Amino acid sequence: MVTVLSFSLITVGIVFWFWGTWPLLGTRSLLFKLHSLSVADTLGSMAIIVGLLLKIPREWPLLVLALISLAIWNTVLGYVVAYCSQPSRENPLFKS
Repeated sequence: MVTVLSFSLITVGIVFWFWGTWPLLGTRSLLFKLHSLSVADTLGSMAIIVGLLLKIPREWPLLVLALISLAIWNTVLGYVVAYCSQPSRENPLFKS
């Protein structure tokens, strides 16, 4: 039963990866494309890691660290991209 659940989570993670890549072909804005890609990539990667956690529980410290890192760094990266996309006087990237 654990093996079936593990492979199901890994499959769901791979589906999320492809599902997040699909909007890149659309005509929406670049930020929408990046947002949907990063959310789907994060969820897919987390599902795969949880599937691996069920498959190889002896590696739980490393896999839990990977889950925490994904949650923190992908969130921070989203905020950085959103901040850098806003032209303002305080943003050094948009100085003329």
